[in-house]
Amino acid sequence: MTDIQSPAKAAAAQPGGRSALQHLLQGERPYMLYVAFAVMLIVFSLASPWFLSIDNFLNIGRQTTLVSIIAVGMTFVIISRQIDLSVASTLALSGMSASLAMAFVANNWVVGAAAGLGTGALIGLLNGVLTTRLEIPSFLVTLGTLSGARGLALMVTNTKPVIITNEYYFAIFGEGSVLGIPAPILWTLGVTIAGILLLHYSVYGRRVYAAGGNPTAALYSGVHIKQVTTLAFVLTGTLAGLASLILSARSHAARPDVVQGMELDVIASVILGGCSLFGGRGFVLGTLLGSLIIGTLNNGLVLLGVSSSLQLVIKGAIIVAAVAFTRR
Repeated sequence: MTDIQSPAKAAAAQPGGRSALQHLLQGERPYMLYVAFAVMLIVFSLASPWFLSIDNFLNIGRQTTLVSIIAVGMTFVIISRQIDLSVASTLALSGMSASLAMAFVANNWVVGAAAGLGTGALIGLLNGVLTTRLEIPSFLVTLGTLSGARGLALMVTNTKPVIITNEYYFAIFGEGSVLGIPAPILWTLGVTIAGILLLHYSVYGRRVYAAGGNPTAALYSGVHIKQVTTLAFVLTGTLAGLASLILSARSHAARPDVVQGMELDVIASVILGGCSLFGGRGFVLGTLLGSLIIGTLNNGLVLLGVSSSLQLVIKGAIIVAAVAFTRR
């Protein structure tokens, strides 16, 4: 009789089935990440006297918040052998939904936050359903929602920003702090911890690894791959919605043209952090480190006066190199 593994055993058989701490402290990829991060710190500190300042490190933390939060969700999507190219457009449309909801409902920040998170979740659900039920490749599905969500964000306000005036909204998502730690960084830490618990210490997380590592075995083991995959997209969309609240709270307005191309940074962070684009491998702490590397790289290149077009070339080269490394 054929021995069919349970979802937990199937996940344990994959490289991604180890604990988050084991992943962080062991293996070739984390070692390379540490070296790359250290080299960047040394190079940028020698090139710019402002790089090692406390203010600049806080600035890096704030700048990486949006990418880090969305990258946690993207980790689930990529481990399950999918991709989401729509996260930046989802963020833009979610921010517009939040700001318009507050404008129409007595400037209520709770309603605004619910609208932003709900919009992100709905776009994620749409991505998941189209990918799993109609069996359209997620690359094509999310390429479509990338364009559609951005178009809606531009259309509903005639390309104009929507001003936000709720002080509670600003304090909770953008400008508040606890023990001197800015609210956006606290949100990043909270999402990261929740992502670690969900991916590495829950039944759902084990099923994500199983679905991405060996879909056929996972299916025979009773894993509902379509549900697992759809939930990963919903999670990513919801986190894009949360990122939209943080961005709009920091800028006191929601703009339909924000963060264009940010999906590149998100995907780069996840791949650099140890996820395989071929599924079944990855961990949240690695993703956080990957986002810090991308944030530090962006910050250092700006301090050095590197043009935005060249920055895109450099990040593209990093993604190609990281994917090539995962095939070894």
